[in-house]
Amino acid sequence: MEIYEFGQRLIREAGDFVRLRMKKDFRIDAKLNPNDLVTDVDRETETYIYDRILEKYPDHHIIGEEGHGTDIEDTEGVLWIVDPIDGTLNFVHQLQNFAVSIGVYIDGRPHCGMILDVMNDHLYHAKAGEGAFKDDIRLAPLEDTDLAHSLVSLNSNWVIKDEIGPAFTKVVKEARSTRSYGSAALDLAFTATGIVSATLFYRLHPWDYAAGMIIISEVGGRTTNLLGEEIDILKKDSILAGNRALHGELVEYFDSDESFIAAHRRAHGEK
Repeated sequence: MEIYEFGQRLIREAGDFVRLRMKKDFRIDAKLNPNDLVTDVDRETETYIYDRILEKYPDHHIIGEEGHGTDIEDTEGVLWIVDPIDGTLNFVHQLQNFAVSIGVYIDGRPHCGMILDVMNDHLYHAKAGEGAFKDDIRLAPLEDTDLAHSLVSLNSNWVIKDEIGPAFTKVVKEARSTRSYGSAALDLAFTATGIVSATLFYRLHPWDYAAGMIIISEVGGRTTNLLGEEIDILKKDSILAGNRALHGELVEYFDSDESFIAAHRRAHGEK
């Protein structure tokens, strides 16, 4: 079976697994801080996906949020980048508004991306060069917007940070309004559909953005870091995704703020 077709079937099965598993008791642990949660369901779902990929494709490589692929240092071959539950805080507190996210890259080039809105059972997906879809409906190309007439998705936590807050505050003031859905994967999927015109994050891991980057590209959008630099799919970075006009406008905001650039360099390192 072709990778893209297999991936769509697999992510649907993973969603079924999560919906059944969440009906039972599960353990909640904190990782780096009290707001960085992980559950048994995260770990078990990643193992479920990992096992099925290797059953089908024993020579493929897999990076997962919950620990698989920590030794992977290059993008040679077929690489699956998996977030078993993106939006774990939503999963724990709301039992909704979370996603399974899978991006596939071949020799470092995008192949296909899939984001499953688990509780609404909507699948956002794309294969490079073949367009993007929500379930069976092809997504339209993104229309250009400017910041003053756009909804922008961003996490309000960044607005209160001393070094970077002023740059984010400026976006909040200039945008028509802002939103935060609590799941980076869903933020990116909603950007691809035009529900929001752009989404930005100060720090994301590859499993957060790997699928969304592919889907957004297939509707004519642009994804870079906040300074307009290309993303290294194996590294943590800031993320700015949106229609091309708004993406360019926002890059100018951040790239003209010397204090923000300095803070970004310290947090993410020179490229």
